[in-house]
Parts: sequence; structure tokens; C-alpha cells
Amino acid sequence: MQDTIDLKELLKIIKNRIWMIICIGLIFGIISGVVSQFLITPEYKSSTTLIINKENEDSKTQLSNSDDLNYVQKLAYTYSEIITSRTVLTKTIDKLNLDMSYKKLASCIEVTNISNTQIIKIDVEYRNPKIARDICNTIPTIFDKEVQRIMKVSGVEVIDKAVASSIPIKPNKKTNVILASIFGIFVGICITIIEVLLNTKIKTTSDIKENLGMNVLGVIPKQ
Repeated sequence: MQDTIDLKELLKIIKNRIWMIICIGLIFGIISGVVSQFLITPEYKSSTTLIINKENEDSKTQLSNSDDLNYVQKLAYTYSEIITSRTVLTKTIDKLNLDMSYKKLASCIEVTNISNTQIIKIDVEYRNPKIARDICNTIPTIFDKEVQRIMKVSGVEVIDKAVASSIPIKPNKKTNVILASIFGIFVGICITIIEVLLNTKIKTTSDIKENLGMNVLGVIPKQ
């Protein structure tokens, strides 16, 4: 049995079997495409953005100086926790009559504090685009009431309302097919290498000397 293989010989073998390797890659890609198309439930994302305001003496105004801006940026992290709190999400579930638990809804939501701003972004991923939109638009309404009740401060204002997306974000069929095809090609190359290493057949005169330690006295030419 061969323990090692010459690199040039390996490249030559791979070149001779390139179509087999490509076919394996194509098979993996096709399987991935079928799975992504028919077996994986697509998910859609809706997003909304909120701006945090600070209560002025007379009215609610946007912040203008650096001290207030730093204060509100810190406040944004607190608001992010309130947005995903059990109270806010449970009321969202009740208002929309959703058939899901609090933990399930929480796993669908991502809250992001936009760096160096007083803006909070809410992303909702769900298999139904209209429900994702409704969740995204309902949370700010409930949150605004809760944050005023809990913290006795002014609430937030919606910058952009969420809309239903017609294009799913998951699964990414194109990426899945490409990655599966690359993996298939890698598998094809590995199969080729293993097959060569396990092949004990003597094919050339150099194999006789290398594996049996015997010199070749003569070669019978092919007819």
C-alpha cells in the first residue's frame, strides 16, 4: 500500500478525473438547491427605527448638545432591554393574537443601537412577512407606553415604519448552492486522494522498485 504520493502524480490524477469531481460538486449543489427551495421554510425581515427624545422644559425636543447625546445613548441600551422584555412582548402577542410564546417571539427580534446616535433599530424575522411587519410596528406603540410608565420619561418616535418584504432573507439559496458545490468538489478531491492511497496495484516500473525493492530488467511493450 502506498503511504505517500507524489504531488505531480496527484495533480495528474485529479486532472484526469476533473469531470468526476465537478459532477460531485454539481450533485451537492443541486441537492442544496432542492433542500433550500422545498424543505427549508423561508423567513422574512421587517425593520423599523426609533429616535429617543428627552423631555424639555416646555416640549419634547430632539437632543442638541454632546452631554445630552451621551445620556440618551446610554438610555438607548436600557430601552433595548425594555423592548425585548416579557411585558412588552406579551402585550404584543395578545394584541396581534399570535400563536407563539414570549421566548419564541424574543428569538425573532433583534434590537440594535445605532452607533453615535439616539436611534434604535428593531428587526423582526418571521416566516410570514405580514406578521413580521405587524410585530415590528406594534412593538414601538406598546414600548412607548411602557417606557413612560416605568421610567417616567418621554417616549420615542418612529422614524420609519416597517413594511412587509416580498423577498425572504433565509435561506440564501444562491450562497447555499455555491458553498455546497465547493464542498462537493472538495469531497471529490478527497475521494480521489483516498482511492489513490488505497490502490495497491503496480502500474509503472518505478512502483516495482519503490514497493518491492526490485530492479526492473526489462519491459514488454504493448502490442
